[in-house]
Amino acid sequence: MRALALFVLTMFVTGCVTQAERAAQVQRDVDDMIQVYGPGCEKLGYKTDSDPWRDCVLRLSTRDRLERNDFTTTNCIRSRGYVQCTTF
Repeated sequence: MRALALFVLTMFVTGCVTQAERAAQVQRDVDDMIQVYGPGCEKLGYKTDSDPWRDCVLRLSTRDRLERNDFTTTNCIRSRGYVQCTTF
């Protein structure tokens, strides 16, 4: 019983760390986008840290990622203990 409780607690803590790591990675990605595309959006006339400026940064980032084919999609199908994932 103690082993099960310890296992559940360990999985819970590990899940929290993973969430924190994901949040940190997303923040780094956003900071990179702002650094790369922010000055261009300012030159286009958008006021820094306004909603239209943020939209401009996201649109420019998305456009560049599409041009580089930097998007991958993963689909997973689950069925009774079997998982099949396809990435394209």
